[in-house]
Amino acid sequence: MTMDMVAARAKAGKATVYRRWSSKAELVRNALAWMNRNHLELESLPDTGTLREDLLVLLKPQSIAEEERKFRVLAGLGSFLQHPEFAEAGTAGIFEPWVVVNRELMNRAVVRGEIPAHADIEMACQVITSVASFRGLIQRKPFDKPFFTALIDGILLPALKNPQTAPNIMDR
Repeated sequence: MTMDMVAARAKAGKATVYRRWSSKAELVRNALAWMNRNHLELESLPDTGTLREDLLVLLKPQSIAEEERKFRVLAGLGSFLQHPEFAEAGTAGIFEPWVVVNRELMNRAVVRGEIPAHADIEMACQVITSVASFRGLIQRKPFDKPFFTALIDGILLPALKNPQTAPNIMDR
């Protein structure tokens, strides 16, 4: 992908593209954030009263065509993300919005007393994004509601509700 190719596809001049995005990394980050926005409403987070239901409400069903398009984009990013200058922008565009939302929902659960204050929220956020990535990129399967429900019930909630008292592994 080049900025010339983007300009040609958009039927715009290269200077116009650069006025909107100062770099290819910025364009990639914005494109991925836009792709996420179709599935994630940051302005209206669910507040059902339980972390489990809040997390499940976040996951919106996608059509097969949407899933395939997302797989193609993510597969195309594989080699693109090998370049350090794009890896950060790509991972930020793909994962950061989800981490922010999941962190917010988990912090609400702490305030409600649903999970303890010393639960490892950061690790839980990484587990969700890692499993979603593996499922989509490696297994080429959708991160659908039945799978997400099993992840929440079998791994996330037990880990959050019964955290170890050992120091956070992420601090090491």
